[in-house]
Amino acid sequence: MQTSTRSGLLLKRSLAAVWHPCTQMKQHESLPLVPVARGAGCWLYDFDGRRYLDAISSWWVNLFGHCNPRINAALRDQLDRLEHVLLAGFSHEPVVELSERLARATGGALGHCFYASDGASAVEIALKMSFHHWRNCGRPAKSGFVSLAGSYHGETLGALAVSDVALFKDTYAPLLMRSSQVMSPDWRLAEKGESARDYAVRCAGALERHLERHHEETAALIVEPLVQGAGGMAMHDAEYLRRARAICDRHSVHLIADEIMTGFGHTGTFFAHEQAGITPDFLCLSKGLTGGYLPLSVVMTRDPVYRAFYDDAVSRGFLHSHSYTGNALACRAALATLDLFEQERVLEANRLKSARLTAAARAISQHPRVRQFRNTGMVWAFEVDTRDELFAHRFFARALERELLLRPLGNTVYFMPPYVIGEDETALLVARTAELLDAAD
Repeated sequence: MQTSTRSGLLLKRSLAAVWHPCTQMKQHESLPLVPVARGAGCWLYDFDGRRYLDAISSWWVNLFGHCNPRINAALRDQLDRLEHVLLAGFSHEPVVELSERLARATGGALGHCFYASDGASAVEIALKMSFHHWRNCGRPAKSGFVSLAGSYHGETLGALAVSDVALFKDTYAPLLMRSSQVMSPDWRLAEKGESARDYAVRCAGALERHLERHHEETAALIVEPLVQGAGGMAMHDAEYLRRARAICDRHSVHLIADEIMTGFGHTGTFFAHEQAGITPDFLCLSKGLTGGYLPLSVVMTRDPVYRAFYDDAVSRGFLHSHSYTGNALACRAALATLDLFEQERVLEANRLKSARLTAAARAISQHPRVRQFRNTGMVWAFEVDTRDELFAHRFFARALERELLLRPLGNTVYFMPPYVIGEDETALLVARTAELLDAAD
């Protein structure tokens, strides 16, 4: 890929000064960075005018397209009012309104919002808050956590401890607290002839048996509802969540719903746990919360949890903070994102787009190299039958040549496009992905 002088200089400066995330920097000796000059809708543009369809929403954050005019306008307005103020001892209108609107989105069940900057921080907060709740309630032995096999909850030490992706976790294992993993209800793992629901019931049975033995030392179960993201877009039946909720209730264990990726419409409902008709004790949100604009995360919880911290003693309070907690600009971007959901009938439109893309992708699902094609809401995934150990690296590079931003997870290719994707862009995504599969090693 040839680049202009301006692009070339930017690439050299970036490689010299920026340590890029989830990246073996040496790979960029052969795979150049992509210098992005601007974005519009589903597209990113480099300095030479080449475009790339952002089929993964820039790591699952961008809901309504790059440079969305309505979110832009909200941020310009907020810039003239307040950019940030510490949230310890102070408050401001955007954070109050956002908290109220998020609470309404849970039917008022989760009425208390604690803010941070990113998804891993939200998970850290939920883990600490769960443990501290039990400690304040006189049960300090409840300090352990349970997660699903193949789960991913972030890369800070607490979040990594409850994750189960070896690539991220193994190196740092000596630094991590212990946690337990139980069977994942990933429907790809069902026995022949076993339905996704029946397999979910079987996995819930394994959770029940674990908590029967360990509930006295277990604070919480943390799950990614319906879709386990970085673990390979593993999808499961909502019956697992229904049963997990009941099992946690029986054994006095909190249920943490990590909806950092699945929230805000990605699974077809505003929150994924809605499809099970349950409410978690803690709800972790980030990524799409601001429409992909600014770092912001939130942990929402119930009245009984909040009340366990409400006391004269400072030590019984939740002593956790971030300098940019509840940042006014980020909260205003989140409010503009919620406005778009409410005013544009987004979930209804997404159902039509999901059906359209699924139908268009029939050729992909039937491709001889494709295994386990699956879809939940606005998420699609499939495995590619390949022996190429560098498949993800090569597929990513070849996709860029075809104007697509796709970033496989191992041999799992997935689509998670912005909700503003149109019919022509859908057709281009499907057709060029099929070309990539035909050319794959």
